[in-house]
Amino acid sequence: MESKILATVGAKNITNIDIEDALRTMNQYQLMQYNTEDGKKQLLEDLINQELFYLEAIETGMDKEEAFLSDLEKVKANLLKQVAISKVLAAITITDDEKRAFYEANKEAFNKPESATAKHILVDSEDKAIEVLARINSGEISFEDAAKEVSTCPSSAQGGDLGNFSRGQMVPEFEEKVFNMKPGEVSEPVQTQFGYHVIKLDTLEPSQVAVFEEVQEEIEKNLMYQKQNQAYTDKLNNLKAQYGSQVSYIEE
Repeated sequence: MESKILATVGAKNITNIDIEDALRTMNQYQLMQYNTEDGKKQLLEDLINQELFYLEAIETGMDKEEAFLSDLEKVKANLLKQVAISKVLAAITITDDEKRAFYEANKEAFNKPESATAKHILVDSEDKAIEVLARINSGEISFEDAAKEVSTCPSSAQGGDLGNFSRGQMVPEFEEKVFNMKPGEVSEPVQTQFGYHVIKLDTLEPSQVAVFEEVQEEIEKNLMYQKQNQAYTDKLNNLKAQYGSQVSYIEE
């Protein structure tokens, strides 16, 4: 982004980049207020006002007051601590070979459970479920159109389509039926806490190990956490060996 000066206060230039930087620090509710033409004008005024306070602070010598200098040292010390820790962590890298080796050694951890794609029709009574099933089996209406017509589930708008789901994501009675069906099969009514379901199984995928490409980002995060944690621990042990004599605990 090209920098454009929007205002000057003394020797300080306030630019459009300052405005964008300020916006990036805001939460979504503040952005709703300030990320508009009028909001940015208000933000510019706020930045100008802050600079006016700064001019007065310098002119009256607030930057030399004991309270300010004490707070400044605290801020400096805390910032230095964070920079020192960040330098240790930032030095850690993960190679493709390390990720691949981790995957090969821990394949069982990347097992994808059995999954299915299915559609269903949900009604409030067994009689309604039997009636709609008879209409489907007779060819009077397609499963998808029946779902749109009578199903009380929000999935009715998509012809009852529930998308893909794995074991453990559905209520037990529904899941037990689905994972014992064959693709293309339409079930008898199944009762759950939500009512009566007529289910059409589209696909069934067996449990399988995820391929490396599917999990490499997860592996990288895992390895990065492990290596950064180890690097932090090693550095801390070195610091304790070097400066441990300067640490003392005060008994209460």
